[in-house]
Amino acid sequence: MTARLAVAHPGAGVTVQDFGRTGFRALGVPVSGALDPVLLAAANILAGAPEDAAGLEILLAAPELRMVEGAARIGLAGDLSGAILRAGGGRETILSWRGLVLRAGDTLTLKLGRGPAYLGFSGGLDVPNALGSRSTFMRAGFGGLDGHALQGGDAFTCGAAEGDECRAPPLVDEADPIRFMPGPQADHFTPEALALFAAAAWRVGADSDRMGLRLAGPRLVHNPAGANIVSDGATPGAIQVPGDGQPIVLRADCQTSGGYAKIGCVIAADLPRLAHAAPGDAMRFAPVDHAEAAAARRQARERFAQWRAQIAPAGVWNDQSLWTENLISGATSGE
Repeated sequence: MTARLAVAHPGAGVTVQDFGRTGFRALGVPVSGALDPVLLAAANILAGAPEDAAGLEILLAAPELRMVEGAARIGLAGDLSGAILRAGGGRETILSWRGLVLRAGDTLTLKLGRGPAYLGFSGGLDVPNALGSRSTFMRAGFGGLDGHALQGGDAFTCGAAEGDECRAPPLVDEADPIRFMPGPQADHFTPEALALFAAAAWRVGADSDRMGLRLAGPRLVHNPAGANIVSDGATPGAIQVPGDGQPIVLRADCQTSGGYAKIGCVIAADLPRLAHAAPGDAMRFAPVDHAEAAAARRQARERFAQWRAQIAPAGVWNDQSLWTENLISGATSGE
C-alpha cells in the first residue's frame, strides 16, 4: 500500500535525492545524490526506510507538505523545526531528529535553520528511476520530479506506514579541518603553495553550488608545469586549482572530467561535511595519508552505528534540550 503527499509550499532548493547514480560517468553523467548522505541515511532510518532510499534534500527553505491519502512515517534530520496541523484541528510543535506519522488531512510545516537538512519517507519516495537512481540532476533536467526542484502542486507517493513515533540525538559535525590526500597533480605546485594550502584559512564564495565550493584566499602558485593538464577524471572531493590560484572543491553534481591541476582530494569520511559549508564560512584543510583516510572512514561508520543504537520511542526519551548539549559521546557523523 502507498500514501500520497502534496506540496502545499515548495520551499527553495528542495530536491529529491538518494545516494546517487553510478556507472555512467564514462558517458558524462555526474553521480549527483545527497550532498550529505549521512543525514539522508539518518532521515531514512527515522522514517523506517532503507538508508539509501530517495528522500528530500532541503538547501535554502523548507517545504510545507500535506498528506492527501493514507498514512506515512516521515523522518527529519538536520536543523529543522516546525509544526503538524492535524486534520482534526490540533497543532503539534515539532523539532528535528524524530520519526513522525502523518495521516490523511495532516499538514507538515517546516522551517530550516542551516542547510542542508533531509526528510525521509516510509519506503522511500516513489519517483521514476533514471539511470539507476532517483536523484535530481537539475542542470540536465532529469531524475527526481521531472528534473526540477519541488514546485507548488507537485505530488508524490511513498510507502504507507503507521506505528510508534521515535526520536534520536542529533548528529553533530566535527570542527576539525577538512582532511585531504595530496595529489594527483601535486607536482604542478610549488612547495610553498603546497604548504600554504594546508596553512591558510579559506573563505567559501557566494557562487558555490551543488557542483562545487569556490574558495577565496591566498593565491596558490603553480610551478612551470602550469595550471592546465590533459583532461582526466574528476570526482566529488577533488580540489582543482585553476590559473587564478583559487581552489574549487568539487561536490555531488560535479563534472566527470576536468583540465585543471588537482592539489588534492577530500577523504570520503569528510565529504559530508562539505555539504554544510555556506558562503562566507572559513574552512581549513589538513593533509593525511591513505592509512589515516581509511581509519577515518572506519571511525565514521562506527560513530553512525553508535547514533543508530540510541534511537528510542518518542515517549521514552523526549528531552531534546539535553541533546543539544551533545551529551552523546562519540555520535557525530558517519557514513
